[in-house]
Amino acid sequence: MTETVVRSNPKLMSENENVLGFLVYSAGVESCVRNIVGSFQEKGVCRWMACLNPYAYELARKDSLFEQALKDADWLVPDGVGILIADRLLKGAMKGRITGSDIFEKVQRGLDLAGGKSVFFLGASEETLSVIKEFMRRDYPRLKVGTYSPPFKSEFSNEDLEAMMKAVNDAAPDVLWVGMTAPKQEKWIFQNRHRLNARFAGAVGAVFDYYAGRVKRAHPILRRMGLEWAVRFFKEPRRVWPRVFWAGPLFIWHVFLAMHGGAKTRS
Repeated sequence: MTETVVRSNPKLMSENENVLGFLVYSAGVESCVRNIVGSFQEKGVCRWMACLNPYAYELARKDSLFEQALKDADWLVPDGVGILIADRLLKGAMKGRITGSDIFEKVQRGLDLAGGKSVFFLGASEETLSVIKEFMRRDYPRLKVGTYSPPFKSEFSNEDLEAMMKAVNDAAPDVLWVGMTAPKQEKWIFQNRHRLNARFAGAVGAVFDYYAGRVKRAHPILRRMGLEWAVRFFKEPRRVWPRVFWAGPLFIWHVFLAMHGGAKTRS
């Protein structure tokens, strides 16, 4: 994996910290949301957000396109408690964890209060999207909501990609939420964001299932204690075990190497 660090929006550089070669947003969730909402006033290419956790980090070490995507994101937020621990060990000063759910809830609340805004959900099944639309009418009644369920396959055809792009661009949303799991969703935004007719895109993965009630999040106390991963492991052991028993130990090892051989710099 290369050590090149890229950021699309140079204005955000002072609010990031370099963690193992990735510029991670460090100023806390409220500041992050203000920056995201503020970017809606800017013209130009769609800004976007991705989440970094130990599993994503280890995937990126083996997948150069995913690495490029993460380093391209305007906001790369510390979604996993492991990132916060690494930052502390590497003498950083991040203000706290920022999850995709945090951004999802707070950005939509702000848009709903402003009125006249629109969001679009790309990903998940038609059934899940139907539930999301119903809940959105209840929770954010002033938001216009669009959805599109892409085919469930490992690789999209050109026809698939064009249909997805047309669905999004015809809606021209202020916010595009992409929930196709990592690393597919981050690669898709990275490769297509210059064609997107949207102000902001967020790669939020499991947030679709959380919001639709398909998967229940851990109690807030457990989340604050950094134990959400344990709850997810007991609920979905087959899906979560690579994150815990493969990515976790490897990530700890790379943090150890950085502590004893590599420098961690404040960006």
